[in-house]
Amino acid sequence: MVEVRTEIFIKAPIEVCFDLARDIDIHTRTVWKHTREQAVAGVTSGRINGGELVTFEATHFGIRQRLTSKITEFNAPYLFVDETQKGAFKSLKHVHRFEKQGAGTLMTDTLRFEAPLGFLGWLVERLVLRHYMRRFLEHRNEQLKQLAEQEPLPVYWMV
Repeated sequence: MVEVRTEIFIKAPIEVCFDLARDIDIHTRTVWKHTREQAVAGVTSGRINGGELVTFEATHFGIRQRLTSKITEFNAPYLFVDETQKGAFKSLKHVHRFEKQGAGTLMTDTLRFEAPLGFLGWLVERLVLRHYMRRFLEHRNEQLKQLAEQEPLPVYWMV
């Protein structure tokens, strides 16, 4: 199992950061464009809540794949956790933490995952996936930061 942790400070209220991070429409707009990620089942639009499922379809490493996650912990506006129910990973748990700091929010992502295929999966985790997943999270977090720090927030998000 591998763990990737990222942090980013966002000059926006904790509630805004929390809601943006759990918004399915925002998610599909803030990930890498080349993955062509889209929500195809479960909660496919708007904000996801505790106990709910979402299935994303995306292309990674040239392979179109599906990943179903469930929100297993939910404590607004401080924490939500999604865990893979079905997909390419043997296991994947993504902890999203939000901490109010002065006039902004510290957003921390902790991603723990395990690839299938025994020793080969273990090797791929360490040689490829750790770096890939860190870059993926950092890109998305930077996009969320830019969106959250816009004054005012876009109208399509306020609805």
